[in-house]
Parts: sequence; C-alpha cells; structure tokens
Amino acid sequence: MFETVLVANRGEIARRVIRTLRRLGIRSVVVHTRPDADAPHVRDADTAVEIGGYLDIQAILDAAARTGAEAVHPGYGFLAENAGFARACAAAGLVFIGPPAEAIELMGDKIHAKAAVSEAGVPVVPGSEGDRLTDDQLAAAARDIGMPVLLKPSAGGGGKGMRLVRDESALAEEIAAARREARASFGNDTLLVERWIDRPRHIEIQVLADAHGRIVHLGERECSLQRRHQKLIEEAPSALLDPETRAAMGQAAVRAAAACGYTGAGTVEFIVPTADPSSYSFMEMNTRLQVEHPVTELAASIDGLPGASGPTSLDLVEQQLRVAAGEPLAFTQSDFSFSGHAVEARICAEDPARDFLPTGGTVLLLDEPSGPLDRTGVRVDSGLAAGTEVGSSYDPMLAKVIARGPDRESALRLLRGALAGTRILGVTTNAGYLRRLLHHPEVRSGDLDTGLVERHPELTVPPAADTRDALSVAALVRQLTLAPAADPRTGWQDPFARPSGWRLGAEPAWTRHRLVPRSGPDAGGEPVEIRIRPASATTLTDAADNATDQGSVHTFEVRHGENPPVVVRLCQDADNAVGRRLLITLDGLTTAWTTATAPDGTVWLSARGETWSFAPHDPLAELALAGPAAAHGGALNAPMPGTVTLVKVAEGDRVTQGQPLLVLEAMKMEHVIAAPHDGLVERLKARPGATVAMDELLAVVAAEPPAHPATEPVEEQP
Repeated sequence: MFETVLVANRGEIARRVIRTLRRLGIRSVVVHTRPDADAPHVRDADTAVEIGGYLDIQAILDAAARTGAEAVHPGYGFLAENAGFARACAAAGLVFIGPPAEAIELMGDKIHAKAAVSEAGVPVVPGSEGDRLTDDQLAAAARDIGMPVLLKPSAGGGGKGMRLVRDESALAEEIAAARREARASFGNDTLLVERWIDRPRHIEIQVLADAHGRIVHLGERECSLQRRHQKLIEEAPSALLDPETRAAMGQAAVRAAAACGYTGAGTVEFIVPTADPSSYSFMEMNTRLQVEHPVTELAASIDGLPGASGPTSLDLVEQQLRVAAGEPLAFTQSDFSFSGHAVEARICAEDPARDFLPTGGTVLLLDEPSGPLDRTGVRVDSGLAAGTEVGSSYDPMLAKVIARGPDRESALRLLRGALAGTRILGVTTNAGYLRRLLHHPEVRSGDLDTGLVERHPELTVPPAADTRDALSVAALVRQLTLAPAADPRTGWQDPFARPSGWRLGAEPAWTRHRLVPRSGPDAGGEPVEIRIRPASATTLTDAADNATDQGSVHTFEVRHGENPPVVVRLCQDADNAVGRRLLITLDGLTTAWTTATAPDGTVWLSARGETWSFAPHDPLAELALAGPAAAHGGALNAPMPGTVTLVKVAEGDRVTQGQPLLVLEAMKMEHVIAAPHDGLVERLKARPGATVAMDELLAVVAAEPPAHPATEPVEEQP
C-alpha cells in the first residue's frame, strides 16, 4: 500500500478521499489555489501545496515530487477523466488511482464508446454515427432520427452541454449553444445526437475491476431526479428493478468494463424505459468515482470482506487504492447483495425558484448534520465551512447529505429530517427544495423519471405563508439592529434614539422597513414594506410581556401593507448576538429561526427547513446604477454571478422582445439574457470575458413608444 497520496481536487470529494487515507494510515497531500488557502480540504490534509490552478498538470506533478507522493487520486471533475493527465502521472513515476489512459480515452469519447460496448453485446441508444460531424450533418441526423432528440458532447459527462431539442426549427441555435458549452467544459466541441426517450429513468451500475482480470458489479443507483440533465437525488437500490433485470444490467455493465480493459471503480449509465425496464440501453461510462458513490457504500453488503462489520464497511475509495496498489479484489460477485436502502441529496449553490440558476456568496453561518455516519443513519460529505467563499468558477455542488434506513420509506424520512436541520446562510442553496421534492407523492411512491422535476415547478417555491412570516422576521431583525444599546450597569436606553421615537402620551411611531427578496421568484423585484412598532400594554393580552421588553424578550406589532397589525413576541437567546437564534411567536405559533446579517445589510433566515434572504431597499443606489430607463423596466441585471461569454448587440441597436442580447456563464452553465421588450439598447455595460456579480447591471433597453397611425383628414360636411 502507498505511504503518501496526493489528492488533485478540492471541496467535499477531496475531504472524502482524505478521510479514507487517514483511516488507512496514509499521508495525504492536497493542492490548492490561493483563494482556497484556508479551505476545509486544506485544513484536513497532512500537507498542502499552493498551485496556480486545479487543471495545471505540471504544477500537480511538481507538487507530488516535492512531497514524496507515490500516487495521485483525481477525485471527480477537473482532471479525473483526462487521459493526458493519467499518462503524465505514469511518465513521472506516479500511480494514477483510476483506470488506464486508454480506457479513459475510449469511454471519454461517447461515439467510440457506444461502438465498443455495442460490439460487446451491450444495447445502445439509437443515434448519429461517426465523429466530427458538422452542424448540418448533426441537424440532418436529428431529422433522420425524428424529434425530439438529445444533443450531447462527445468528450464529457455530468450533463454539461446536453440539450433536449423538441422543435426542428431550434436545431441550429441549440447546436451552437451545445458546442459553446462543450468547448468551455471539456475543451472539445464534438457533438453527437441521440433519440430522446420520453419519461425515461436514469439508472447506473457501479463496477469494480482489478488488474488480475476480476470485474464485479455492486448493483444499481437510481438517478432519475435531475434538473438540466444533472442529478439532484440518487438512491440504491432502484424501486423499479426486479432481481432478474438487476442481474442482467449488472452483467451488461461488466461486459462494457471488459470491452475497454477497465481497472478501478467506474460507473456504467443506462437509460431505462419505465414501462419496460428490460429494454435498457447504454448511455455512457464514467471512468472515475461518482458523486453519488456513498449510496452504494451504505446500501451494499459484501460477505467475507476482510474487517467487514456490516453494510457500511464497503469503502469505494479504499477499493480504488487497493486496486491501484496492485491488490486483487477480495470478494466475488456472489458475495454482493443489498442490505437496506440509501438516498443522497446534492446541496448546490443554486436558486430553484429562478430556474436553478447558480448563486454565490460567503457562508455566514453553517449548521450541518454530523459527519461520516451518525447513529441516526445520516452521513454528510461537505466542502463547506463558515467563511467559505462560493464563487462562479467551480461546480455548484457544495455538499451531500446521505441517509440509510432498513427500507426506502425510512431512508427518505431520515433524509428529509436531515435536510430540515441543514442551515447554510449567506449562499442561496437548493436544500429546502430537495426536502419538498422528497416529500412529493410521486417520489415517495417511486414513480420517477428524468422529467419529474420539470413537471412540478410548484415545488421550487417555499410555502407562501412561510415566506410571509420570513418577511416579518427579517424586518424584526432589522428593527433590533436599530435599537440603541442599553447601559450595561443600569439597563437604561435613550428613548430619543429608539427607531419608534418617543412621544408623550402617544402610541409609538411605526418604523418602515422596505425589503427586497434576494432569492426566489421575486428576487431583485419590487420592495415589500413592513411596518413595526413596540406593542403597547393595551395591545397585549398579557401585560407582563411588555414589562420584559428591555431584556431578551420583545413584543412588537407588525403590519404588512394595509393588513391589520399582528402582535409578534420575540425571544432572543441571551448568549447569542443579535440575529443568531430567535424564537418568534406569531399567530400563536412559536418557531425557532436562525438568522445572520451580511455586511451589506442583507438578512438571512432559516426555519422549517427553508431559507430566505432580504436586502434593505436603496432607491437612490438603484436609480444611479440603472439610470432613467429602469423606471420603465428596461434594466437587465445579472441573474447569477458569472462571466460574460458572448455579447450580440451594441449600444444604439434596435432590438425586439425576446431577442438574445448576451450570454452569461457560471459554473459551466450558460444563461441567455434577452430583451424584455422592443426598444433601443441605451446602455451596455457587459463586455466579453468580464466577470459580473449577481444583480449587477448588464444593459438597459429603453422601450420605444408605440407608433401611431397618421391622422386621416376629416371630410367636411356640406
């Protein structure tokens, strides 16, 4: 076994690999960029080396030489499926913990991979043939196959660059967009086109192969809950497959691995019709450890594995290390079985209510369930820490929460509870959405397919009543920050400094808070006004509440718009700073709220498994930023932090409603900014290659007044 292993990755997967290295007594080395100098994976490792970038092969090899590493674990993403990196490691005398470069090369090219596995007797999805097809050839192949079709980059995976095209007239534009995304993500814009199977299921098989000719499969993972062809929820085993189909698909995966001379851990992905699971077809092979590997680790049981103590004893990273060190697999296919059920949820920096657009920011407060596997059956693989900066350069996935139970229902229930207890303030994530999705009747019954997320957009928005309560709490947090500090000796507060003012014999004045949602469907929209004032003794049903206003308990009247005011009782933990943990009694219901306030005044809140953020409205700053055209709805702000990759117009151009103006890319995803109405490009701040922040002004399109027909002369009456 190795003495020192370098992990050529970052975030949660780097920490996951380090955890196994530590357990096996292997020294861990990580590389990191300067912005990641204080990242959790750097803190976890025994040794860390700063490099210019995670794709800099020579810098990684130099780091391995400096630290005496004997092997390199690539994790997933970055260089994990780069055949050139695998060859460079071998040339430098390093063991690449993964398959041979030839296997990476073959399976990394979807066109040649389909041909290879087809020859091995594995069924494949009908699609285009040949590589380096031109745009016209791709369009012709799509027409021959019949709409709808799926455009896919030949060189990559993870759903990046994939485009579902239902309308033949959109082919040219979608092919161009798919090529741009493929080039940006993989450095190769070669595309293929495949028949689209409506309401399919995405099921994959985990394989392990050693260098001594033994290949085994470890059953399937159901990965059908996706957005933009990227997975959100994975589970093992699938509720769809019977033992016979599971065995047949497993053997097909073994044949696919053998066809490319595979060694190590890999995954063979299949598209499976719900109505006829036996009609599965090969999609691709991922020649690396998968993001969702924990569900296999928690659900698989291996008889006779040395040191085994139950279904959690299987460690796929350990198996990768042992295979790379030349050891044979210590078990056979007959030793494998499923024991229990495991489900994983990917927590990503994205806003589900805004079409899952990437987000970013600084983690102000972090509260996650426990680590590797707690007594309740919950495991967390996370790359986060308080203070972590989430930018637009890397994949949006931040952490994974995995739950294991004796059956599917209990695993789902455990995972929903774990997500409800996950609080990440400072960055908008999909954690609340994942909990709502897992509670949906179709998901609970196992009636899944890859289009389920798209068919239920109502799940992307928290309950309206909860959002209304969150607005009240955000305004209360703002109110508390405005209150004068009490004298520590006497408890006296200056009445003239109170936000409600002081008036002899009169009710306290209302304090107006105008808040703008920073996430959700109304993000960046019109401000909402909340009015607050201290509750008078005559308003309270219990006058004793008012007597404790100077302490940690406060009672206010809160009013939304013209609605009648409601009395809200707020209890702040004595040992916490303002805005950390509050108990709010509203309409007789007491709820614990976790809060944090960003330096710009944005209030972040978490309660009932949901998260919200509201910023104080600044009309002067808004007007100065966008100019007069903003009043007419012509200001176009960045919906996500990212990089401007394409600008299609210039100042002074006339545009029509819906016309693409520019393309913004973040976390390897493209977003087209279109004209909100017919008009004139009055201002254009966006420039190709420029990095922009969320809500930063990109362009202003001034609406042109409608043309009026010429007035016809009125004929005089005799």
